[in-house]
Amino acid sequence: MIELRHLRALTLLRETGSMVRAAERLHLTQSALSHLFREMEDRHEQALFVRKSRPLRFTSAGLRLLQLADDVLPRVAVAQRDIARLASGQAGRLNIAIECHSCYQWLMPTLDAYRDDWPEVELDLSSGFHFAPLPALVRGDLDLVVTSNPDDSLKGIHYEPLFGFEMCLAVSRRHALAGQRWVSPEELAGEVQITYPVERERLDIFQHFLDPAGVEPADVRTAELTVMMVQLVVSGRGVCALPNWALHDHLRKGQKGLIAQLRLGEKGLWSRLYAAVREEMLEQAFLRDFFDTARATCFSNLNGIRAV
Repeated sequence: MIELRHLRALTLLRETGSMVRAAERLHLTQSALSHLFREMEDRHEQALFVRKSRPLRFTSAGLRLLQLADDVLPRVAVAQRDIARLASGQAGRLNIAIECHSCYQWLMPTLDAYRDDWPEVELDLSSGFHFAPLPALVRGDLDLVVTSNPDDSLKGIHYEPLFGFEMCLAVSRRHALAGQRWVSPEELAGEVQITYPVERERLDIFQHFLDPAGVEPADVRTAELTVMMVQLVVSGRGVCALPNWALHDHLRKGQKGLIAQLRLGEKGLWSRLYAAVREEMLEQAFLRDFFDTARATCFSNLNGIRAV
């Protein structure tokens, strides 16, 4: 018998090209996922993919099951949404605020896909730069806040983890630090730090890297757009910390020879992105599906992120 969990596991293996990353996405150990595939292969009496092939290569049997998965899984997802709509019996509203402009890179495709699946849900989007979005969420002015800084002092808020990411430092290729793999907080003491225009306690570079070491940059310069921050770095006006997925996009678009990417600390500075919502909304089917759509879109489009 072919099970949906088998088809989902196989499609994730194709998507990630790695047993390790596929297991991470499924919240399984690598050995548990390997056992699952062995179970499938024993059931069908043939291999589904060539192990240790780079890139990963599927057998004819594996390709046939992937073809089935591509046909069946989207139809199952549609049926589940239809049933959820019948259960809820009402339209909804998602008034969303984000705390980082780089999130637009994945949030806009997420909203496009979500609108197709939930046309009856009213969507609105705003930047959280010029007001405190989490208190506005508590008041009911917002329905969802994309944040990497949970505030545990606010009651009645649920933080749904979307993915993990690494904050990296962007420097000009002409910068003295450009040849290093990583930097210490002390090495940034004389640098101009380019950031988004938000309070420093909401910025990972300060909260988790510079402030704990007692390091103060030479100056702080702000820019609202990620592309402007990168251009300031290229022109030698300072350095900036950006999520690895946002920096990768600029490196891919022809700026690889202009900027260098460094780790913050020898082991890197890892953070998580959350969708914050009021606990009372968690039972809403349209909200749970937004979480699933956001995660699926992110892992399809962003580089270097982790399942959490």
